[in-house]
Formats: sequence, C-alpha cells, structure tokens
Amino acid sequence: MPIYEYQCQSCGHAMEKLQKMSDDALTDCPACQQPELKKMISAASFQLKGSGWYESDFKNSKKPAAAKPAAAEAAASTAPSCAAGGCGCH
Repeated sequence: MPIYEYQCQSCGHAMEKLQKMSDDALTDCPACQQPELKKMISAASFQLKGSGWYESDFKNSKKPAAAKPAAAEAAASTAPSCAAGGCGCH
C-alpha cells in the first residue's frame, strides 16, 4: 500500500497516511478540523509486509542447481584445506 503525503491549506499541518490506491483522498485536517487537507505531489512510498515476500513470490525453488564442471570438482577435492593449515594463511 502506498504512503501518501498531505498538507492542510488552512493551518499548514503536514502528515503521511498509509492508504489503498482505491481509497478516496482525505479532506479533513486532524489538527484544525477544516476541510482543507490536500494531497501533495511526491514520490509515493510503499511498505512491504509479511515474511519472505521474495521467497514466496519470486524465488524459483523448482529449478535444479547448476552442475559443477568436473575440473572444478577435481580441483576442490585436491586443494589443501584451510582448517588443516595447508593453505598457508595461518
């Protein structure tokens, strides 16, 4: 849902409101109760809610993992292990 900015033309009160795009624009100022609230032209913000919108909406979990080339597997199996101290970094 977008977050819209409003400003009162009467008292100058500024505010933000989380609204559906289909909701009517607000008109009554919460500070002075005058019907002078106007929606500002700005870049609308939005809020992502819920757990894992990326995981559930865009990730393709059915795609098989890419196979490693045989040369890369052979090099990995013969390379000295850092934990064993064979890499020279310790």
